[in-house]
Amino acid sequence: MRLDSSDYLCIDASSSLGASASGASFATSTGDMLEIGSFGPGIFRLRVGPNTRPDYGLIAARAQRCDVAQPSRGTWTFTAGDGSLELIGTPLSLRLLHTGKPVLASITDRTRDGQTRLPAIGRARQGQSWLAAYALASGEPVYGLGAQTGTLSKRGQLVRSQVERADTSPSHSGTSTPFCWSPGSGGGAWGVYVHTPSRVLHGVGYPDWSQRSYGLVVDDEALDLFLIAGRDPAQVLERYTALTGRAPDVPRWSLGVWIAHAGDRSADDTVAAAADLRARRVPCDVLMLDGAAPWDPWTWFDFRWDPRRYPDPAGALARIKQHALKVGVCEQPSISIHSPLFHELAARQYLLTDGRGRPYERAADAPPAGVQPAPPSGLIDLTNPAAYAWWRNAHEALFKAGVDVIETDGGDDVPADAIAFNGDSGERLSNVYPLLYSRCIFDAADKFAPKDQAPPLIWSGAGWSGSQRYPVQSGGEMQTDWEGLAASIRAALSNGMSGVPYHGGDVGGGYGAAPASAELYLRWLQAGVFASHLRLRTGGERTPWDLDPDQEKIALQWLEFRYRLLPYLGTVIAQAARTGMPVMRAMPLAFPGNALTRAHDTQFLCGDALLVAPILGAGGEVDVALPPGAWYDLATRQRVAGRQVIRYRATLDRFPVFGHEGHALPLGPAVQHTGEIDREQPLNALWVFGKPARALDGFAQASITLSADGATVTAASSVQVEVFGDATGVRIDVPA
Repeated sequence: MRLDSSDYLCIDASSSLGASASGASFATSTGDMLEIGSFGPGIFRLRVGPNTRPDYGLIAARAQRCDVAQPSRGTWTFTAGDGSLELIGTPLSLRLLHTGKPVLASITDRTRDGQTRLPAIGRARQGQSWLAAYALASGEPVYGLGAQTGTLSKRGQLVRSQVERADTSPSHSGTSTPFCWSPGSGGGAWGVYVHTPSRVLHGVGYPDWSQRSYGLVVDDEALDLFLIAGRDPAQVLERYTALTGRAPDVPRWSLGVWIAHAGDRSADDTVAAAADLRARRVPCDVLMLDGAAPWDPWTWFDFRWDPRRYPDPAGALARIKQHALKVGVCEQPSISIHSPLFHELAARQYLLTDGRGRPYERAADAPPAGVQPAPPSGLIDLTNPAAYAWWRNAHEALFKAGVDVIETDGGDDVPADAIAFNGDSGERLSNVYPLLYSRCIFDAADKFAPKDQAPPLIWSGAGWSGSQRYPVQSGGEMQTDWEGLAASIRAALSNGMSGVPYHGGDVGGGYGAAPASAELYLRWLQAGVFASHLRLRTGGERTPWDLDPDQEKIALQWLEFRYRLLPYLGTVIAQAARTGMPVMRAMPLAFPGNALTRAHDTQFLCGDALLVAPILGAGGEVDVALPPGAWYDLATRQRVAGRQVIRYRATLDRFPVFGHEGHALPLGPAVQHTGEIDREQPLNALWVFGKPARALDGFAQASITLSADGATVTAASSVQVEVFGDATGVRIDVPA
């Protein structure tokens, strides 16, 4: 796609209109007002254009004090904490600095006539569109922009920030975020967040625009940007999530294994499936009634259980819960035109409308061959406060019937020509609709779910900036093959680099033929063990019990190890909620200065202590780029020096996972569900990777204290302590 810069008017800040405690404003050459302010240390907001459309509460922070100075005529500086922003008014250019060192500047790519190839800031001559452009150094990578399945660095790509059904095109993503960052080329890191619900195009060193620039086009009435400076990518991510909201804590049971029970099953079949899970000793905590299975297909989704399959829903759910399982259901924010509820909500003006004020009737996707097509439906208008409250409160009956968690489906397909209560079109609403939908159902869970299951939780396949406040986000459906596995991991890592710390995926993929081999399935499962949330689907030969007995045994061993990891995952979740750091950390985020690991974009850290290198092909081999430091193979206990690439070979029961020297891994017992975990004594083992370099706290049963001459590991007699490698300087203390 080519971009004609002559379609845009270059904007200059011709004169200052005055400063305040939070920034300054400027008159511009196009008659628009330019405002610059701060939202915290290193966070600067630049807004130009009108402010008449809804912003949907995408920003969770408030403006803060900003020091403004004019060191010379036509130049202004804005300082907040360790960051500063310099503005030259004519021709307009910007420079972002961290501790006085430049990290980002306006475009420097010029044509023969001396003009920049793209405007530093430009407004479309016709229509509502804006353009901004920044310089990129040679080789400078750029990351983020949501759950993208391609290479982690977006350099050289044209990326579209727009929520779309992920399975309709390789470039589409159900979880999209107009936020990206770079470790920079020296002096610090930078991030750019486009504050808009509208579509954004990002030309990241895209050759048809400028191979040495990052250009972005925003289809909205105003250009509203946040420029973020930080010492490293982790701090940029921390500041971005402070701006748009942090993910809260999640309940411990959600870290267990989820089973999505597929197919057109009756309540008795589902109860039998729950019993079978326990009989097979499959460790799990959640049984999802997947898709539309429990609902009346003629009126889906109007909260009406299918009377044929679920004549007594509360009784059926109670029988499932007897097997120590939480129960989840899947819903959509749409109501069939055949439901009486459709007409009731239409009369109240609670549904999106067409151009003539009538309820918009959205046609269902074409079903697979032999499946009865779903009827057209109306979409709940969540911009209407009364409709939002009604939809939230309508979920009370579901939670009273025994539902524990809800999967929000169908929020990623808002018709572009629909009209909302607040006046926005579906085109502008489509990106933020999943955010509004997740917020509504999360509020419902907070209000109506049993309090002993707090904090609230949903499972969502779509999102926009801010959606991390309503976990958990999943990566959408992936094709069932080796490349689908690789794509699912890149989507999770890219999402984590976009401010979404929790990510759940479906082991074995979501569409296509069944896994071609047990090897593919087991490698997918092994990688999924180290995600924040893990789900298995039944049906289509995508379960451990579809394998032969020896392979099933391997799968169950890894699911048991998932439960042993829960004490450690709890510490990682707490860090994510506090800082925005994701559970799965891509190499450029975890080790931004290390070029050796940067291109290995499917290996990741799980928290601080574990390096995971998924196997992505048949044969059990993978190249592992070991970051600085030393690493211990969990399978062999062997110490391996960092700063090298090794060829790792693994039998089917083994997987390349390495412990980071200086860290410790708290482990719990192998249990069948989280209800079997002793809350007062969750540990039964502590693996220490070499000489500890940091303390361990948060556990009554074990602690690590550091001293000048070594470290002391204090553990209860019920905790088995194992030190990997040289134990010199490590004292083990087991109080009587």
